Amino acid sequence: MTAARRRAAVLGHPIGHSRSPALHAAAYAVLGEDIEYGAFDLVPEQLGDFVARVRSERGWCGLSVTMPLKSSFVHYVDALSGHALTLGALNTVTFEHAGPSPDLRLVGHNTDVAGIVEAFRHAGVVRAHRPVVVGSGNTALAAVAAIADLGADSVLFLVRSPERTGEAVDLAARLGLAVRIEGIDGGAAALRAADVVVSTLPPRAADTLAGELSARGVGTDDGVQGVLLDVAYDPWPTQLGLAWEARGGSVLHGLEMLVYQAVEQIVLFTGRQDARQLDVIDVMCNSVGLPQRTR
Repeated sequence: MTAARRRAAVLGHPIGHSRSPALHAAAYAVLGEDIEYGAFDLVPEQLGDFVARVRSERGWCGLSVTMPLKSSFVHYVDALSGHALTLGALNTVTFEHAGPSPDLRLVGHNTDVAGIVEAFRHAGVVRAHRPVVVGSGNTALAAVAAIADLGADSVLFLVRSPERTGEAVDLAARLGLAVRIEGIDGGAAALRAADVVVSTLPPRAADTLAGELSARGVGTDDGVQGVLLDVAYDPWPTQLGLAWEARGGSVLHGLEMLVYQAVEQIVLFTGRQDARQLDVIDVMCNSVGLPQRTR
């Protein structure tokens, strides 16, 4: 019997805008890995049937999982690893055989955290001293874990609904971070004091905050000096990113996080540690229109 061609895919809804197929295809080409990478438009109610299908098919080596499936897929894996266990949310699934047993195990991972950490580290951030997370949803969980990995001892949340921050706040407390919560209205002052900011809001949702930041005076004491990662990469540039840059701060494209989390997925899918090399990252950046890292 011939071996089935290896397969991987991204799952989510809607999925037509996903950059994952381009990122993975570019990396597999330069690595010489013969992996077919597809996309499936799925909502949580369809996961049970899909998981049953992939368990019965040969050749699967991994799944990339995006919204709205990151929390619901947790109930369909056999084990969680690393940050996925801490966060209770995954973005990656690998297929493993337990020792000599033929039984297939699905293992959930979360590479979003590494995506955020590596984006900041490549921007020269060694440690987060005064971090701010804008938003408190699923992506905010990864942001909190990333900030903890960057050595922070506290975090400030700027949120639209302070009463709905429970999960993110609980995670921060479990990771030993002191927590402050403020409303997003009037949050420009908090942003100015930050050295690391992660905006986890969907496209356009931070526009009011951007307007507030832009409306401040133009005195020499009114600038920002930190690094902003805005995960809302479409459309780009975001209004918040433009306002941040106009005040003197550095802005990381949301696709930076996407590239680095995909790198870690590729390592998990292939076992290739050399997927982290700059020549691989460069072709991935090219595939989504980002500048190469080696320039």
